[in-house]
Amino acid sequence: MTTHDEGSEGTSQSFRIRGSVPDIPRETRWDQLWRPFWAIPAVSVAAALVLGFLMPTWERGLSEPALEFVFEGGPDAAREVLGTISSSTISVTGLIFSITLVVLQLVSSQFSPRMLNGFLRNRIVQATLGIFLGTFVFSLTVIRYVWSDEEDITGFVPRASVSVAFLLVLGCLGFFLAFIRLITSSMQVANAISEIGEETMQLAERLYPARGQDAGPVQGPGWSPRPGDPREEARADSHGSLVWVDYKKLVAWAVENDAVVTVDRQVGDFLVDGQPLLRVWWDGELDDGDRRSLRSTVEVRTERELQQDVAFGFRQLVDIADRALSPGINDPATAAQCVQEIHRIFRYLVTVVEPSPYIADDDGRVRVVHQPQRVADMLDEVIREIHFYGSESALIPALLSDMVEDLATVATDSIRPTLDRARGLLDEDPVLEGKSPQG
Repeated sequence: MTTHDEGSEGTSQSFRIRGSVPDIPRETRWDQLWRPFWAIPAVSVAAALVLGFLMPTWERGLSEPALEFVFEGGPDAAREVLGTISSSTISVTGLIFSITLVVLQLVSSQFSPRMLNGFLRNRIVQATLGIFLGTFVFSLTVIRYVWSDEEDITGFVPRASVSVAFLLVLGCLGFFLAFIRLITSSMQVANAISEIGEETMQLAERLYPARGQDAGPVQGPGWSPRPGDPREEARADSHGSLVWVDYKKLVAWAVENDAVVTVDRQVGDFLVDGQPLLRVWWDGELDDGDRRSLRSTVEVRTERELQQDVAFGFRQLVDIADRALSPGINDPATAAQCVQEIHRIFRYLVTVVEPSPYIADDDGRVRVVHQPQRVADMLDEVIREIHFYGSESALIPALLSDMVEDLATVATDSIRPTLDRARGLLDEDPVLEGKSPQG
């Protein structure tokens, strides 16, 4: 096993292991542009409108032989085809919207309201609505250019445009089948639980590095304020959940201004307008530009999101388990699936190197102090809440006990006190009386 040196090399190495900047890319403006549910449908409608104006105009300059493999009907047939396409696509669009609302209601009532954002951001749902609305707008736009000989001496049928409308209908059928498959899959609770668990696991692996042989006990540089040190506060300018902290930008600002920035709130916490969020420890004074720069390093939204917030993944799984254990639903099998998924994620987390609260620059000087989500706190909260609602179940206490005993076989020393407290809580459960402890 490689040992750490107490010199500068060892400090730098331990910093890279324990105090590195969380490697979660910031959401770009391009990503934010496509985030809303209506973004893809709106762009599809705009593109269809432009294409519906340009294609017939382009066709006027083409010779008939160039359009050999396109629609061959006359003006009446073209009107009939385009009218049928537009009426049918808008009807199916209403059906899709109705199905989406039903699924949203089902997800909210049966699983958890916090799962709605994930469904609405699904690209298949957005693209399905987009292609149906786009086909409807394109057909209505093209039908304006269909002229018969009786109406104008130079009758015109945009044959290529009608053919494109037909191809769009085929695309609508493909997306409709994909939409139905997504709906049926989303209504299966096992798939929903597995998807949440997989997203949480992927985020956990990025935020919490696996413990390697060279991960020694040294945590890297530390920092604490001295009494009387000058400091200034940057307060939240909106209310909502803290979903994102741009640590790289905070470090860069702190290095530029020779300061230390402390993040007073944890990712996932709810903020109120005017609540202290950041503190800057330095000899200067924050002007309006500094405050804007600091506030731009954090993002507050009305809903928690699974970007840097591992605890939110557990929150969704616990919500599903609690709702399944309620007397109105009474579905302990679903709660058991949630416990098993939670077990899978924590079996990794209890073995990891937890992030250091101190983030240093390249010279090893602490520049940002934050509050990473502690694995022990998340584990304690999950076990206590599920046990509270499932203590009278014949299945849940035994699953929780098995999970605790299994985690104890691989957990680091910092997690063992939490597992001991969980054992004490579960041993008080009458369902587990007489059960011999494992391991």
